[in-house]
Amino acid sequence: MKLLVSALEHSANIHLKSVAKHLGDDVEFIGIFDNSLGESIIDLRSFSIMGFVDALKKLPFFFKLNNQMVQLAQEADKILLIDSSGFNLPLAKKIKKKYPDKEIIYYILPQAWAWKKKRIVVLQQVVDTLCSILPFEPSYYPKEANISYVGHPLLDQISTFKQTLNKEVKQVLFMPGSRKGEIKKLMPIYHEIRKQLPHVEALLVIPPFFTQEEKTKLYGDTKKFTLKTDAHQAMLEADFAFICSGTATLEASLIGIPFILTYIAKPFDFFIAKNLVKIEYIGLANIMFKHMNKKPLHPEFLQEDVTASNLLREFQKYNRENFLENSKVLREYLKHGSSEVVAKIILN
Repeated sequence: MKLLVSALEHSANIHLKSVAKHLGDDVEFIGIFDNSLGESIIDLRSFSIMGFVDALKKLPFFFKLNNQMVQLAQEADKILLIDSSGFNLPLAKKIKKKYPDKEIIYYILPQAWAWKKKRIVVLQQVVDTLCSILPFEPSYYPKEANISYVGHPLLDQISTFKQTLNKEVKQVLFMPGSRKGEIKKLMPIYHEIRKQLPHVEALLVIPPFFTQEEKTKLYGDTKKFTLKTDAHQAMLEADFAFICSGTATLEASLIGIPFILTYIAKPFDFFIAKNLVKIEYIGLANIMFKHMNKKPLHPEFLQEDVTASNLLREFQKYNRENFLENSKVLREYLKHGSSEVVAKIILN
């Protein structure tokens, strides 16, 4: 079977690798994916996007890439789209129009329940099989939509969880994200917090793909930090964390490390998002707790509220034991991983 894959994000490729383990050698990937899985039509390391402005700058590149994928669809038996709705939803429309009999599977769906709910109708029309990773998501779709909750991909990646917490906070983890823009904005604040906590060991997660020159420019002097590349292991070691908004906050919520979500977007991007996205929280764990009619799992600080004094004040009053108990509730809610289920859908 030839499977046309569109997996642009680093996280999407992590989840794709989990699915690939259950597919066997008879499935050949073509399209966009990590080079470790085969011959991709682009090198994913060549671009990184943060916000609306960056996306606009690279529109010509994506239009060309979209056309390449539509041409490749001709030789594919099935199509698998993973996340990245800005690229994958227009791609699905084009493929369905040109090849109406090609089965399109969408894994990690656009968050249409948060904004642009009209996309639900489009998804139902152009995608044959909708694989949801959020238990509440199918309830937003009409009954005739072929959508099901398949489990959550992070539970394929995470197998060890915190069962207890140390009475004292001895290790504090700092995770300023993986995009350069995020890191530049958060590291000065994280440096200040580190100064105010001289008696703890400070762990700093740095993605392995940065060069030494990039590390120096982005992170500054890291002598007072213990550097880590394995985020999951660092979360298991630490007693508390400050984490940039993104997948890492849900990973921390599942693993059970108490943390505070921080995020500073470009002013224009934040203005657009604030006016388009109609949700109370940005952390996925908090969004899911909202659907369970529960209080937020963790604090969130955004934009000008992300200051060292605000974060330290929240840190001092944090109920870590309560967080740990709620972390177990979240794991029960998500039930299991998704890779095996998605692989069965592809092979069916």
